[in-house]
Amino acid sequence: MLRQRLQRVADRLADAIGPFGHRVFTDSAPVMEVELAARSGIGWRGKHTLALHREGGSMFFLGEIYVDLPLPVTAPAEAHCGSCSACIDICPTQAIVAPYRLDARRCISYLTIEHDGPIPLELRAAMGNRIYGCDDCQLACPWNKYAQRSTLPDFDTREPLGSATLLELWRWDEADFLRRTEGSAIRRIGHLRWQRNLAVAMGNALRAGLDDGMADALRAAREGCSELLREHIDWALAQR
Repeated sequence: MLRQRLQRVADRLADAIGPFGHRVFTDSAPVMEVELAARSGIGWRGKHTLALHREGGSMFFLGEIYVDLPLPVTAPAEAHCGSCSACIDICPTQAIVAPYRLDARRCISYLTIEHDGPIPLELRAAMGNRIYGCDDCQLACPWNKYAQRSTLPDFDTREPLGSATLLELWRWDEADFLRRTEGSAIRRIGHLRWQRNLAVAMGNALRAGLDDGMADALRAAREGCSELLREHIDWALAQR
């Protein structure tokens, strides 16, 4: 959706100045977009390494149009984090190892989305019920009090993801997963990683004394599943 909007901007530019070479991106290519945003003056890089804007916090998407046109250079934005360390203090896995330094190997967003192997044992408990990404550092950031809810329906909560229990999500087979995540970035992690993440979350729920049929569901799925998933199911069941 955002790439389509960027393309429309590029088309309007072509209408105004004539044909020019360009490509559009929005989290769709290995583009150093946060660094480019900071250098271009859009925002500064916060201590959590995300882009921050005085009027929008960090709750916005970055999109790029690469062009072969000479453009005036803008000054980078000044940082406004000051002595605040809220994002560092709140990180569940202490992935922000120093201001402006993130150890991706400990970041829940990396572990639940990009990482395709076992979740490190020492980090599973800290993941809580986070099954796709983590926004704790953004939620703790004072600048996000200025963030505004998007008026675009594509950013609305998608049911049943907004209200489903862990057990309901666990019961999705691969066909359900693909159907219910159509058009969502969640689909890119695949059903196996989805279940791996859910198994960790369910294990954390079991440790907290919450069951509601989760242990039985985990046991039922254990036979015949992949070695990766079985490892996380066994860990989850051991948390009771």
